[in-house]
Amino acid sequence: QYSTKLRTFTQLNRMVQFQEVTKQSALHPKPAGLVLQYGTAGFRTNAKLLDHIMFRMGLLATLRSKKTKATIGVMVTASHNPEEDNGVKLVDPMGEMVTPTWEVYATQLANAEQDDLLASLKDIIEKESINMSQEANVFVGKDTRSSSVSLSKAVLDGVSALAGHNYGLVTTPQLHYMVCCQNTQGEYGEATMKGYYTKLSQAFIQLTKNASNCTDDQKHLSVDGANGIGALKVREMESHLKKELHISLFNDGSTGKLNHQCGADFVKVQQKPPTGATMNSGERCCSFDGDADRIVYYYTDSEGRFHLLDGDKVATLISTFLKELLTQAGLDLEMAVVQTAYANGSSTNYLEDTMKVTVRCTKTGVKHLHHAAQEFDIGVYFEANGHGTVLFSKAAEEKIQRLAEDSSVANERKRAALLLRSTIPVINQTVGDAISDMLLIEAILAIKGMTIQQWDAIYSDLPNRQLKVKVADRRVIDTADAERRAVSPKGLQEAIDSLVRKYREARSFVRPSGTEDVVRVYAEAETQESADSLAHEVSLAVYRLAGGVGGEPEPLH
Repeated sequence: QYSTKLRTFTQLNRMVQFQEVTKQSALHPKPAGLVLQYGTAGFRTNAKLLDHIMFRMGLLATLRSKKTKATIGVMVTASHNPEEDNGVKLVDPMGEMVTPTWEVYATQLANAEQDDLLASLKDIIEKESINMSQEANVFVGKDTRSSSVSLSKAVLDGVSALAGHNYGLVTTPQLHYMVCCQNTQGEYGEATMKGYYTKLSQAFIQLTKNASNCTDDQKHLSVDGANGIGALKVREMESHLKKELHISLFNDGSTGKLNHQCGADFVKVQQKPPTGATMNSGERCCSFDGDADRIVYYYTDSEGRFHLLDGDKVATLISTFLKELLTQAGLDLEMAVVQTAYANGSSTNYLEDTMKVTVRCTKTGVKHLHHAAQEFDIGVYFEANGHGTVLFSKAAEEKIQRLAEDSSVANERKRAALLLRSTIPVINQTVGDAISDMLLIEAILAIKGMTIQQWDAIYSDLPNRQLKVKVADRRVIDTADAERRAVSPKGLQEAIDSLVRKYREARSFVRPSGTEDVVRVYAEAETQESADSLAHEVSLAVYRLAGGVGGEPEPLH
């Protein structure tokens, strides 16, 4: 009798929940026929098309929370995209990207026509055997775009239609961090903004105690906040750093437009300083992107030439520092650097040939790099665009901790172990985090007594060029070997191989865009002229063999 009553109550409760979903869904209607795909960056498009998506991702995050019995994050941001765009992505319990199966559910739910929404929702509940009476907890974060206010409200409508929490203005990495803290019951840190600032800044101050006699000049860094959320958060964090890092913040959102002629993506693609930068020769500058999960460094030399230090240079600096400490500490831990095919060939050669570090290549997209990095004791991963972090396995952290506490260990080994131990808490291991990466880079440069020019001189980038070719259907391009070789259409890879053979130190690959009918072409060679010429010739091969549309690609010069 009790179980029958309970079953009836559960069914009634579920009916009430579904009625609420139907009622709220009517306030967030889907434009008929609109189809969007959940990709590496979640959903991302013009903000005007996203209201129904946000509501439905609120529903999905709540289901994911009930399924995992853990806190799930929803971040409203379009990262480095222009101000008029927005987007949304889900964050899993340990602060990682949502699992691939649930990416499929996200696409299914987003594209269900209005009348089919409940059926689609029930299908997910059934497939995942979700107990709908399980409590749910959802953290919602947003960036500074004007559209983020109403869109995060739409997410919360979805959450409350099924239960959850709003975290307000945070960077994407901060939301990942909060979710991880919450689900480790505080083991990873305190799930508040104050907890985030305190953990990272105290770790930074502790680590930089190992830097001898840093002058105020060496402690100075100019930061381009991309007129985004990162600028607000750096301002909030400054007092916690206790003058150990002097930050001059520009593009802080007070006048400029988000990501417009500023930010990491602009600097990387345009190969020039952002608007608003006043740079003295040799001065260190860095740029965040709109949601502060990417970082690139740069400077101008005495001749006024611009020098970019992108994700490859960042990965090289960090992995060199860690490799030296592991060697000094005598710790037998397997370390690898994870890159994509876009990594400059010079960085790969330097890591493999000079530093003797394992390099793993994966498909483009942070989730692929993150998973590959998890296979090692220490995994350093960065995309060339500046998105990346360092992962330490539990076993690696424990070994470092034991050695640091061992009183019988010789001084040099002990110092290296203590440095490694102090490095770990500076890093946000959940996801690429511009603020955390900035603190780590600044600490390493201070400890090694390196200028930005010396860092830049570790290796010289091979000249390269990226182009895109419009095609009728990007799906005709299929790739293998971490996107480095084209499997179809027939004859394309053979054409690329014969073109590459014409140039010195050359390589080239093509891959379909994840979001539009274009094929991306990458080429590098000994000189810029050769790289440009190779990129153009490969573009022509793609145009002719993969169904190019519009006029033939024009030569660059």
